[in-house]
Amino acid sequence: MAVVTLDQITKQYGPTGPVVVDHVDIHIADGEFMVLLGPSGCGKSTTLRMIAGLEEISSGKLSIGNRVVNQVPAKDRDIAMVFQSYALYPHMSVAENLAFGLRRRKFAAAEVDRRVSEAASILGLTPLLERKPSALSGGQRQRVALGRAMVREPMVFLFDEPLSNLDAALRVNTRTEIIKQHKRLGSTMIYVTHDQVEAMTMGTRICVMNAGKVAQIGAPLDVYWEPADTFVARFLGSPPMNLASAMVASSATGHGARSASLESPLTRWSPAVLGSLIDKKITFGVRAEDLFMNKAALGSEPAGLVRGRVIAVEPLGAETLLLIEVEPGVEWTARLPRHVPVSTDEIVELYYPASAAFIFDATTGRAVIGEARRDPRQ
Repeated sequence: MAVVTLDQITKQYGPTGPVVVDHVDIHIADGEFMVLLGPSGCGKSTTLRMIAGLEEISSGKLSIGNRVVNQVPAKDRDIAMVFQSYALYPHMSVAENLAFGLRRRKFAAAEVDRRVSEAASILGLTPLLERKPSALSGGQRQRVALGRAMVREPMVFLFDEPLSNLDAALRVNTRTEIIKQHKRLGSTMIYVTHDQVEAMTMGTRICVMNAGKVAQIGAPLDVYWEPADTFVARFLGSPPMNLASAMVASSATGHGARSASLESPLTRWSPAVLGSLIDKKITFGVRAEDLFMNKAALGSEPAGLVRGRVIAVEPLGAETLLLIEVEPGVEWTARLPRHVPVSTDEIVELYYPASAAFIFDATTGRAVIGEARRDPRQ
């Protein structure tokens, strides 16, 4: 069983030094693809290196396969790691790079040949086995690095931003290759990235980290639809979620959010929840894809609106991004159809379904829990 459990894992450099990973709790099931997602400096790579045995754990307990491994050397943890740099031996051929780790562990020659041949066939490396790394493209080198991990047949695969050095097309192709191999092998994989597209498309679950702490763990779309706080809401999404300050007000028609630039009925929250927020400041949010120029597109659903001055119109072919200033220093982005009949400096009104609204505590940034957001997939 390749279950990985992080129990209050902490990393501090020196007795009075900075805490870079702070009491992290994560349970990764057998065969799961867990993605550690966050900005640079959030502690995700340090967490991965502690799992690998490359960083000492300051406190907490790390288990792999129901065995506590805090004091187990990296070579004895039955893990394989793929790094951002390919870390291939330049003087060795592809075949020799693939076989090197197995030979160091004194595997029989026939078993080494079997594993190398199988991995090369799966990854499309068979025609390249005699080449040196200098004669390979970036994508081919990354496949060799992946193959070198695969031949180990470890309990756990660890990936530390393995696609960062590839161009856009190669990132897509290699990302797809890793997804295929996870499905084929059924192995536990832990993948570190700052790229939310990689996290959303690859992960069984994602763990969003911020300042050394776990901000939220869940299935990618669950985290996207129900972010735990404003950090997760802004980090997961491209463009990021639109946020603005507002007040909760009560009227004869119910509770709503109000500011100089927006007004919205709050239909996802009960009167009991909203009653405690009346006349208090909140942070109000709407995602870019939920904004429309035509209110009729929402049908009979209760709608909110936001007003702003158009700052930029960005045509992308399949769609257009409209950037508006809703208040001084606060900009919102709308993802709209390809033809947008506006120009810069116009004042526009955009509409959104009330069910698409989010509200967060203005002080803590934590989400105010209401009924589950309507999932457009349903």
